[in-house]
Amino acid sequence: MTNAENPSNRVVIFDTTLRDGEQSPGATMTLEEKIKIATLLDEMGVDIIEAGFPIASDGDFEAVTAVSKVVKNSVVCGLARASKGDIQRAWDALQYAKKPRIHTFIGTSPLHREHQLSMNKEQVLDKIRETVTFARSLCDNVQWSPMDATRTEHDYLVEAVSIAVECGATTINIPDTVGYTAPGESAELIRMLLREVPGLDKCVIATHCHNDLGMATANSLAAVEAGARQIECTINGLGERAGNTALEEVVMAMKVRPDIMPFFTGIDTTKIMQLSRIVSTVSGFPVQFNKAIVGKNAFAHESGIHQDGMLKHAGTFEIMRPEDVGLTESNLVMGKHSGRAAFKDKLVQLGMDIGDNAFQEAFIRFKALADAKKEVYDDDIIALIEDTETSTAHSRFQVISVSGRFGTEGPQTAEIKLEIDGVEQKHEAEGDGPVDASFNAIKELIPHTARLQLYQVHAVTHGTDAQAEVSVRMEEDGKLVTGHAAHTDTMVASVRAYVNALNKLMLRREKSAPKPMQQTA
Repeated sequence: MTNAENPSNRVVIFDTTLRDGEQSPGATMTLEEKIKIATLLDEMGVDIIEAGFPIASDGDFEAVTAVSKVVKNSVVCGLARASKGDIQRAWDALQYAKKPRIHTFIGTSPLHREHQLSMNKEQVLDKIRETVTFARSLCDNVQWSPMDATRTEHDYLVEAVSIAVECGATTINIPDTVGYTAPGESAELIRMLLREVPGLDKCVIATHCHNDLGMATANSLAAVEAGARQIECTINGLGERAGNTALEEVVMAMKVRPDIMPFFTGIDTTKIMQLSRIVSTVSGFPVQFNKAIVGKNAFAHESGIHQDGMLKHAGTFEIMRPEDVGLTESNLVMGKHSGRAAFKDKLVQLGMDIGDNAFQEAFIRFKALADAKKEVYDDDIIALIEDTETSTAHSRFQVISVSGRFGTEGPQTAEIKLEIDGVEQKHEAEGDGPVDASFNAIKELIPHTARLQLYQVHAVTHGTDAQAEVSVRMEEDGKLVTGHAAHTDTMVASVRAYVNALNKLMLRREKSAPKPMQQTA
């Protein structure tokens, strides 16, 4: 048995995309999107899925409950502050899970004690004792975190962790909440706790790193080398501020370099790209082109020297195979003569699993795209499927047609025709450019007070006939929604993305509206 196969070198992957990842401003996900991502994380082999913060809102409670019911293999975790009310609410949502876990936390650094909690050292320790004991009375699997651990006095951190262990916490997570630490310090902190805290070796030690200084992956792996055996991470590194440790980075680092990191996970890495694309789409956060593992350029080679080497042997400039992360032999061109069987086979290759009705609509869209474009690449098809799914998920409003007058000679006008609750309506409006005119027309057809926070366009592939993929983010009364669409006409994609966001916004309005009182006999 090699070192990498030694059970003691197994690293648990704790994914918090649905909780910490969703806390990125504007990354709010719908219930359906959370269930879809949780199901894929489960299939991928993620050990623990942190599904949300049940006390935060009724929507979060509903999401954690729903994820608890659908996940088959992974542990489902809910976050709770150091409060019995929070912990009880978490348990109420988690009780449907086959493998539930309560994750409770409290700030321990001087800054957090004084400014966030207004508590002294003894009060914080008493709260740890009270809440970990209560959580353990509800659930056998309890994780505890000292928030801002990396800026906490070492002697006090030892005291706090010791109490959590004594009170029954089964996992102790050491978070670098503000991305402050560095690899050597991250490792030494774990070693120090293992030396000083009685019984800690009987618990799982976790690491949770943020990327404010660009060292989240390095800090997480350093902690593992020092004895941590759980990494908390997100797909694409999604998360507050600069994000969290990226799941794909730590998993592939251990897979590619077992010679210096003799650790392993239970992750099916061939599902990485599929999850990356889905999380990017539903969150509205595009993956930067040069992002490690999942970026568009991660397996692209333009330099003549690199291309020459790749032609001779892929290993000259690639340290992993594209198929290891779920990329197929890309750019097998599809066209207008491709049939349903070929299209379905391509979807299988791309890891796109859709129902029969969605497939029929996607195939119709594919044919229309093939007529508009000379060549249809894998990325075009992925964008098409994602656009099909987002446009049909919430369908009070559908785009029928987009037309207008644009250019240097004003005024710029747009005529938008929509189907609204089954009724066809149209409106023409002026604006400062085609996008503004189109959005003004839509606002007349669908009155709302939402503020446009983000409008983003990028080309799916190369060439003047490339599809434009548009993302918009809107905010109304504190509710954030994102919309996405792709089309060879940038204006059509823009209108569809805007309408997609409005569909989600109206759905949120309906869910948050007060329910009528039920009469009793």
